[in-house]
Amino acid sequence: MMNIKTSFLSATIYVVLAWPSICASESNIQIVTSFTILEDLTRELSGDYVDVVNLVPRDSDAHVYLPKPSDSIAIANADLVILNGLGFEGWMVRLLEDARKGNKHLVASDGVRLLTENDEIDPHAWQSFSNIQVYIQNISNMLLKLLPEREQDLIFRRDKYLRVILSLQQQFKDRMAKTPSAERVVVTSHDAFGYLGREFDIQFLSPLGLSLDEEASAEDLASLINQIRGKNVAALFVENISNPKLLEIISIETGVGIGGSLYSDALSDEDGPAATYVDMMTHNLNSIIGAFN
Repeated sequence: MMNIKTSFLSATIYVVLAWPSICASESNIQIVTSFTILEDLTRELSGDYVDVVNLVPRDSDAHVYLPKPSDSIAIANADLVILNGLGFEGWMVRLLEDARKGNKHLVASDGVRLLTENDEIDPHAWQSFSNIQVYIQNISNMLLKLLPEREQDLIFRRDKYLRVILSLQQQFKDRMAKTPSAERVVVTSHDAFGYLGREFDIQFLSPLGLSLDEEASAEDLASLINQIRGKNVAALFVENISNPKLLEIISIETGVGIGGSLYSDALSDEDGPAATYVDMMTHNLNSIIGAFN
C-alpha cells in the first residue's frame, strides 16, 4: 500500500512532468516583432490574446541593430514573426533562416505605396497614415488566421483603430492646409520622413540618406547648408535615434533654430511623448505644424 509520503511525491513528479503540456495548452499565441512600431500595432490589434516579444528596443536604431542570442531563441519559439521588410531589418534575414521561419513570418509593409530614392526603396513606409492602414490590415488578417475563435473581437479592434487613424489623418490635413506648400520645409537628421512629406506636401531636407549607418561628406553638408539658406526653412529637428551634433553645426551655420525632436524609426520610452504609434504621429505633426506657425 502506498503511504502518504510516497503518494505526495508521485503526484509532485506528475505535475512537474505534465507542466509544459499544461502551459502549452493554456498559453497565448507567441509573436515576435522586429521593432517598436510593429510591437505597438500588434498589441493594439490583438489585445490580451497574444504574447509579444519585441527585438529592437525603444529609442534604438533598427538599421544598425546587432541581434542577441536571445533574439534567435525568441524567433525559434515564435508562432509568427512580424517585420517591416523593404530592407529595413537586413539582420533579420539570417535569423529567420537559422530558425527556419521562412513560412512563418509576415512582412507588414506588403502592399504599401512605395517611395524610392536613387533606385533604393525607402523602408520608412509607416510614416504615412495611408500606408499604416495597410500594415493594420496585414497584421489583423494574420491574427484572424491564428485566432479564428476571436474573430468578432479582433475585427472590432481593427475597425476601431482604423477609425482613429483616419480621424488623425483628416485632422492634420486640415491643420496643414493653413500653411502654404512653399513654406513647408523642414530639416531632419536623416531621410526618414519621405512618406510623411508626400502625404502632407512637406519638403524634408537631410544631411544623411535613408540610413543613419552612413556619414555625411563635407560636400553634402555644404550643399545642404546652401539649400537651407536659399529656402524658407521653418526649423531643424533632431531625431530620437540620432546624434544631434550634425544638426547643431547646421543650425550654427544657417541661423535656423532646432525645433525639438521627431520620432522616426523607434518609439520613445513608455512615459515619453511617442509611447505609441498614434502618440508618435501626433507628436511629430504637432511639432512640425508648430514650427510653421
